[in-house]
Amino acid sequence: MVGLLGIPFDANSSFLRGAGFAPEKIREAFRSDSSNTYAESGLDIEGAFEDLGDLQFTSDVFFDIVEQGVAHALQKQPKLLCLGGDHSVSFPIVSAVAKKHHGLNILHLDAHADLYHDFEDNPFSHASPFARIMESLPVKRLVQVGIRTLNTHQREQARKFGVEIMEMKDFKADLKLQFDGPVYLSLDLDVMDPAFVPGVSHHEPGGMTTRDVIRIIQSLQGNLIAADIVEYNPLRDVQQVTAMVAAKLFKEIISKMRE
Repeated sequence: MVGLLGIPFDANSSFLRGAGFAPEKIREAFRSDSSNTYAESGLDIEGAFEDLGDLQFTSDVFFDIVEQGVAHALQKQPKLLCLGGDHSVSFPIVSAVAKKHHGLNILHLDAHADLYHDFEDNPFSHASPFARIMESLPVKRLVQVGIRTLNTHQREQARKFGVEIMEMKDFKADLKLQFDGPVYLSLDLDVMDPAFVPGVSHHEPGGMTTRDVIRIIQSLQGNLIAADIVEYNPLRDVQQVTAMVAAKLFKEIISKMRE
């Protein structure tokens, strides 16, 4: 069984807020009568996860709430999928996961590297989680795929932390990724072209297709033990198109975790 945890937090967004509404909308899309609850593997996802509800935030001080909430969820279920929320939630999630799983690898799918040291005077910005992760957590390997917004500072950060980056300009649809040990997947929906996911805060043209992302998940070689889906902004969505994409990926991630 996989645990499902909502993290409706978007106070560290730098451009537009709205991602805090995402967990509820993704759940609604998963249960929509327009589709069904099966992954492409044939697994009925309805019986494959336990919904642990949403974390509650009483202030913008979020790190301890998320880390403790994730640690508690991992006591209930050995594998966990978190629904954000902006990308800042990945730092405290990974902090909790890394304490349970040594030698953790991270696969990060995104248009943005999120390696800023201190974006807009906020070290916990959604543009900075992987800088915080790499400087403070025992992560063995960080692989980023789909990146297409690197600037000089982020290239320097990537070199500093030994990040393996496959930029979108070099992406091949038959990419297969292999990891030795536990894997954490961080999936920012804007890794896809805005044509497929209009409901994100940062539209970055030239991205993956939905099928590209599904193929990466399905072909992933490694023990997928935890994941997040982040940066869905329902306030920018068009007729729930992005919600349905998120629900589709939600099903495929849980199916992969159950292999």
